[in-house]
Amino acid sequence: MTDEALKQRNDEQLATCWPAFANKIRAVISDMAGHGYRCRIQQSWRSPQEQLEAFNSGHSKLRFGFHNCTGPNGEKQALAVDLLDDDRPNEETMKYSLMLYSSAHSHGLTTGALYGLSPKMKQAFVNAALGKDWDNQKVKRGWDESHVDCGNQITPAYAKAGARI
Repeated sequence: MTDEALKQRNDEQLATCWPAFANKIRAVISDMAGHGYRCRIQQSWRSPQEQLEAFNSGHSKLRFGFHNCTGPNGEKQALAVDLLDDDRPNEETMKYSLMLYSSAHSHGLTTGALYGLSPKMKQAFVNAALGKDWDNQKVKRGWDESHVDCGNQITPAYAKAGARI
């Protein structure tokens, strides 16, 4: 994708996010660009039908998640994005996953890189990411490493009830 098309896509996806969350994602994208990555928001807001399809296919463990948030009048207010390396969208490297987690963490966000890991494996991944040991190939990562959300601040249930970051 060209740089202009990438920027346009990201802007369109960010427009479906809660503004404070969108600003944090912009900061993460900027951080990652500083490391030479061209990040693409593959998806931000997701309809209830798309969420159900993701749940039924095993791509999500939730029937309602941060992707599905809406305002009181139905306006899209996603609190999650799937943020891919546009140059390697089908082969996320461990380095990308570690850097993405580190950047997200620095902006009060988290990633799906911890999903499905044991407490010991989570701690090893976090230690590598926050210790900037980005070439570490010994750690394991969870099943949704490109997913970024505000899950360390609120739960999906609170977000569904209208809570925002």
